[in-house]
Amino acid sequence: MSTRVARLYGKQNLKVETQEFQPPGPGQVLLRMAAGGICGSDLHYYQDGGFGPIQVREPIISGHEASGYIEALGEGVSHLTVGSLVAVNPSQPCGKCHYCQIGQPIHCLDMRFMGSAMRLPHEQGMFRDWLVVEAKQCLAFGGETTPGEAACAEPLAVCLHAVAQAGDLEDKRVLVTGAGPIGLLTVAVAKHAGAAEIVVTDIADAALARAPSMGADRTVNVLTDQDGLTPYQANKGVFDVVFDCSAAGPALRSAFAVVKPRGTIVQVGVTGDMTIPLNALVGKEIVWRGSQRFDQEFAQSAALISARAIDVRPIISHAFPLQDAVAAFEQAGDRSVACKVQITFG
Repeated sequence: MSTRVARLYGKQNLKVETQEFQPPGPGQVLLRMAAGGICGSDLHYYQDGGFGPIQVREPIISGHEASGYIEALGEGVSHLTVGSLVAVNPSQPCGKCHYCQIGQPIHCLDMRFMGSAMRLPHEQGMFRDWLVVEAKQCLAFGGETTPGEAACAEPLAVCLHAVAQAGDLEDKRVLVTGAGPIGLLTVAVAKHAGAAEIVVTDIADAALARAPSMGADRTVNVLTDQDGLTPYQANKGVFDVVFDCSAAGPALRSAFAVVKPRGTIVQVGVTGDMTIPLNALVGKEIVWRGSQRFDQEFAQSAALISARAIDVRPIISHAFPLQDAVAAFEQAGDRSVACKVQITFG
């Protein structure tokens, strides 16, 4: 049997090719893939050949956020049903190392994450028509969920984990910097968690235009309205929690200015080294906490999407068939119009 795949060979060198695959073995399922979202890391691989120390060093099939329909069950799989729509959890901790044993599988020393170039050989991803995967990685959705929604389970799980780092958000004032897919899903999760007020910043009007539908109360274009956050600096800052989803130096410095003393900044976006206002961190006793990926939040994400308790549809801006994968990646790089760009299969 054969399947088409979107294989990246290096910077701006993405090809749709065909390769053979084997039927599912014990504990596995065969998926007829339906939709897959282009993540920021996928885009960095395509545009730049990698980011920081993580570089594409050999051909890699892209994609780590995707959904598909179960076509066949391997021996011993009984909790899933042929024909069901599922999302695939790309995270595969070893379960044996020190961090897995102490309940921190996110920090697994032998983590396998589909579509990642961190390891060598690289972990192959999900942008393909057919995928054989471990059944334990699949979570089923309700009958009305679309493949595009199901494919958002992975990024939503990232945001659920990030919001959990901030503690109780009930009646809290929240700032989210960066209105890309992760920022907008963070807005939705913060709203779901009971935040009283959510302000969102970005430098692109198209990105900010989607924020109200995800739960934002106010948006600020900090490029055209450079003083838009100044009122929030009153009395040493007014926000209880800031989620920095931009990883932009100016945004992070603003976060330190507008968060209140003993407030929390959750760092979701990543970048290289940068300078930070250390005096503000110390003087205001700010909690600055990182957030990476997810664990049990993937199941929570699937349940929330399935029930539409969180509606992810407003972030999905474009869809391209697999044969147009290059066009899809080019579109994803244009933030003036694109948000979550997905590839469809079959």
